[in-house]
Formats: sequence, C-alpha cells, structure tokens
Amino acid sequence: MAAKVLDSYALLAFLRGEEGGETVRDLLEKAGERNVPLHMTEVNYAEVKYVIIRKDGAEAWKRIAGELPVLPIEFHPATRSLADLAAEYKAHYKLSLADAFAAAMAKEKKAELVTGDREFKELEKEIKVVWIS
Repeated sequence: MAAKVLDSYALLAFLRGEEGGETVRDLLEKAGERNVPLHMTEVNYAEVKYVIIRKDGAEAWKRIAGELPVLPIEFHPATRSLADLAAEYKAHYKLSLADAFAAAMAKEKKAELVTGDREFKELEKEIKVVWIS
C-alpha cells in the first residue's frame, strides 16, 4: 500500500459520516491492520477541528478529540520545507492554505493524497490523487 496523506475533506467525510467517509474508513482499517499510519499535517488537523466546532459544536469536538489518538494517523508539524512547498502551491494554484499543506506533504512523502475536494484537480500532474467521491 502506497503512503497516503489525508486532507481535511477526507477526514471530515469520515468523522461526519459524509459521502466518501466509508472509503476513508476502509483506508484507516487497512492502515491499522498493516501498522502503517496515514499522514496528515497539523494545519489540516486545525481545519478539521474548526469545522467540527463550527458545524457540530464543541461537545462533538471533545468526543472526536478523544477518539483521534486511536486512529492510525500520524500528524506532522508544519516544517520550513513543508511551508515553502505549500507556499509555492498556494501561489500557483487556487487552493486554501490548508489544502496547499496537504498537497505539499503528499509531494514531500511521495504519497497519494486522499480527498474529494475538486480544488486538487489541477494538481494531478504534480501529485497522485485518490478521489473518495
């Protein structure tokens, strides 16, 4: 199984039971079985947190925050090299900053980016995208 990076869209689809969430669940199960975590930046984690709080409330976030540590996801800080690459993507493509970080992590790790966010369509020549919806 190739290394995989989750963007905010993918994790939110899983956590909120949205379209594509079952695909993410399957990837998480496989990652757990193989003891090979999926990857996500702390920037994308922040986006997931604020979306959950805004749409579902602080109590929903509290519950989810307690469940996240058991998921086979490795969260990565925004290093300078990752930030430089994210800035390049942000400057050249129509992406949110969090999406630029997800794309940068996929490029840096030579991994597949798991998403349903069509903003990444333009980046398919730069990174491999696994579409969940």
